[in-house]
Amino acid sequence: MGVTLSDRVTVHPSVISRELAGETVLLNLESGVYYGLDSVGTRVWQLLQQDKTLADVCLVMVDEYDAPADVLQHDISTLVHELCEKQLLMPRQLPKA
Repeated sequence: MGVTLSDRVTVHPSVISRELAGETVLLNLESGVYYGLDSVGTRVWQLLQQDKTLADVCLVMVDEYDAPADVLQHDISTLVHELCEKQLLMPRQLPKA
């Protein structure tokens, strides 16, 4: 599944998440997939839950972290792609007009 910077994603309905000591644990209750996010991944997770596009998340992260924009874009896209493959995130469906 290809995710672009203009896309928005949402948490899969079967997923619960808990933040513990600055890191986040994700669990898909349906599939049993378990995933841990470090502090940077946790920040991405928090921003994605605010209904931001991946590009918006990248802009916030560039302001907050000392990393080049292209590196953040690549890393965020890779993380989101992996979370979608593991059915922890899914593309947000836009309402039909």
